[in-house]
Amino acid sequence: MEKIVITGTGTVNPIGLNVIQSWTNAVNGVSGVGPITLFDSTDFLVKIACEVKGFDPTNYMDFKEARRRDRVELLATAAAKEAIEQSGLEISEANSARIGVIVSSAIGGMKSLQDAIFALKDEGARRISPFAIPMLMPNGSSGLIAIDYGIKGPSFSIASACASGADGIGMAWLMLRAGIIDVAIAGATEATICQIGVGAFDRIGAMTRKNDDYSMTPAPFDKNRDGLVMGEGAAVLVMETESHAKARGAIILAELAGYGSTADAYHVTAPEINGSGGASAIISALNSAGVNPEAVGYISAHGTGTMLNDLAETKAIKSAFGKQAYKVPVSSTKSMTGHMMGATGALEAIFCVQVVREGILPPTIHYKTPDPECDLDYVPNQAKEKKVDIAISNAFGFGGHNAVLVVRKYQ
Repeated sequence: MEKIVITGTGTVNPIGLNVIQSWTNAVNGVSGVGPITLFDSTDFLVKIACEVKGFDPTNYMDFKEARRRDRVELLATAAAKEAIEQSGLEISEANSARIGVIVSSAIGGMKSLQDAIFALKDEGARRISPFAIPMLMPNGSSGLIAIDYGIKGPSFSIASACASGADGIGMAWLMLRAGIIDVAIAGATEATICQIGVGAFDRIGAMTRKNDDYSMTPAPFDKNRDGLVMGEGAAVLVMETESHAKARGAIILAELAGYGSTADAYHVTAPEINGSGGASAIISALNSAGVNPEAVGYISAHGTGTMLNDLAETKAIKSAFGKQAYKVPVSSTKSMTGHMMGATGALEAIFCVQVVREGILPPTIHYKTPDPECDLDYVPNQAKEKKVDIAISNAFGFGGHNAVLVVRKYQ
């Protein structure tokens, strides 16, 4: 089976407006947490988030077009631009039908949906924006990227909660292996930091409320962890068959070697506490890559900072890796970026590309008090140098969706 390789990466997220800035900040343990500025949170119990800072959409398109896109689409546009430019991919009428766009989102344009509801309630149906539907639909980002570049192959979005990004990349991997397309623009985007997004996630009981002292939150795997911090952003990869990449002289960054997807079939929000669903996704991904657990040098954890998720993921890793679980470093970059919902899995896949290329493991920051039940090597607070040939990225979502990607150093 032909290798599927990664030739471009792009991101806009709470710790960087491009891959280099994001990776540098991740390695240095820079936190993206701060007070919410995207709306007035005075009457909210949660007043902190991981927002994308300094983002100007007119750096990527004209002002008129930017007004017609939801923030979730603007972030995706920026990430896709960086990834495509890095890959050196030239898109033309001749190859456009052999390129696919799979940029996923768990929710889509939540802010635009909220604005439409507010307009309907306050001023009536005639005040709803005529751009409301294309701004709120979850497949809007994929459609707009295809339009921007004249891409005429398959274009769609996958919604599997916080596994959306990893599932979108995994679906692209499957389509490339099947010969349906030669190139995929794949990743995810999310922008849920608005009144409904923050308010609804807080009502689930998943979010920290350390508004006044947020210097040590979120704290994945720490004994005193008390919830996630909502993030936003986008991450996109350019993936292609090895033969296609070589034929056009592309620089190959890494190989996407495997993908596994399972369901807990347990609860609409809580994970199966024994981690069985996550473990089966890890095993499936490793099997698809032809990789033994002993060969894995790093695990990018889902690691949200919630009590149940971190415990279930630790058990999943132990179940899948056995005694090897205590030998492989595990870290959660969500401790820095916050939880970007469906987009986080795509960003963490990019971080795995950086890990196998540079031999540096990003830390889990805010780790202070070990939890006896979460007793693996979480790379606490400081980055670690380690040669890694194979890294895996876990993405586990509400509804029991589990997706795992295997990234291998390109040989």
